[in-house]
Amino acid sequence: MPGISRLVAGLFGLLCLGGPAAFAATPTDLYQAQAIVTGTGEPNREIGFRECLDKVLVKVSGDQRLTQKPEILALRDKAGHFVQSFRYHDRLEGIPIHDEQGTHDRPHDLTCLYKPAVVDKLLAQLGSKPWLGERPLLAIVMTAEQGQRHFVLTADEDQGKTMRESFANATAPLLMRIAFPKAKQLGGLDEKALAAADMTKLDQLARKAGAARALAGSIVWSDKELGWIADWRLANRGKTYRWQVRGVSFDEAFRVAMRGAAQILSGNGAP
Repeated sequence: MPGISRLVAGLFGLLCLGGPAAFAATPTDLYQAQAIVTGTGEPNREIGFRECLDKVLVKVSGDQRLTQKPEILALRDKAGHFVQSFRYHDRLEGIPIHDEQGTHDRPHDLTCLYKPAVVDKLLAQLGSKPWLGERPLLAIVMTAEQGQRHFVLTADEDQGKTMRESFANATAPLLMRIAFPKAKQLGGLDEKALAAADMTKLDQLARKAGAARALAGSIVWSDKELGWIADWRLANRGKTYRWQVRGVSFDEAFRVAMRGAAQILSGNGAP
């Protein structure tokens, strides 16, 4: 999937602030979606078409609630009709087929491309519209706590490497962009001060460091919840939005952060 691959590669170059504060998604990147399917047979392809339809509608609009609307059920039944073209990529490419495995058993990336006019019409039917404006570069201001281990997730924090990579991966489905400030760019604020700071101050720090605004949050490991409790904050048009997820992996916590940010910034309301 060339568009997404280029984007993901670019994300890892933005782990330190300093890139452009915003970018406009291109139609090539925006009006396509990808699903993992087993083999290339028609039954699994139809499953992939349905998944890709959900993904492209959410990506183009930023509206996370579309997949919960009853009207989308009828659209999923004919999801393949909306696809302009599709292609496969064998996820095990270069690994010989072994034992009794056939190509129908191998996982493939199914990439679906759509005409903008087709997707825009579907969004209108669902009471939504495309989010075609600039998608701002968000500075992630986050604290992490797991037992005695706690730190601010900065670009130069060794403990946070895996989390930074996971957060970057969470941006791709929505074409969002993030960056992590260096510790010195946080103005000397420690974990408690960052948690207590209002979004006006955090947005000021983000802009000084080259981002458009801050996405602030914390993740705390909970033995009781058997997972992370993640709280997120984002200011937009004079209002601060807050949302939370509990008992999840940090991969899912970051996906929830990105879905919430897209929901807000696209003008589709609170997460």
